Amino acid sequence: MAEYNKNPEQQDFEQQDAFEERVIEIARVAKVVKGGRRFQFRVTVVVGDKKGTIGMGVGKANAVPDAMRKASERARKNLRQVSLTGTTVPHEVIGKVAGARVLLKPASPGTGVIAAGGVRAVLEVAGVRDILTKSMGSANVLNVVMATFAALDQMRSPQKEAQRRGKPVEDLMPFWERRKQHA
Repeated sequence: MAEYNKNPEQQDFEQQDAFEERVIEIARVAKVVKGGRRFQFRVTVVVGDKKGTIGMGVGKANAVPDAMRKASERARKNLRQVSLTGTTVPHEVIGKVAGARVLLKPASPGTGVIAAGGVRAVLEVAGVRDILTKSMGSANVLNVVMATFAALDQMRSPQKEAQRRGKPVEDLMPFWERRKQHA
């Protein structure tokens, strides 16, 4: 009964707590002005509900906690839905941003997240548990994370793609899924 009497602001706050937050990078950046250098902190944060909803935010401020708060708020505003198949991604894809390229490849159950740094953080908060990745080109953390988002945005669900092509869904599933159906 107590649940119905909560005020709406409390419910919104509790709903936002369903998201897991990961800090990817804290960088000290400088702006050169007449009197010397002005330093600020740039924080990159990724949030996700481990069910396919993810967002990224970048915040800049004179103090790290303020930058983290800004980044977290921006990440929650920029949420997007990602197409997943079970514990992995539906198909192989390459995401490109500036000089960074990220390859995402589906993997059979039990493989784990074969990724590092920013790519691992993004995939874990998205809810991917089995995937193979390769980061190619630039190692700039911000661009690699954005390339991972670009790759995830290109994902198409097997159901929608099968309907578009006029094929049965089974033909578009990964080989380990097809093997289960024929056994």
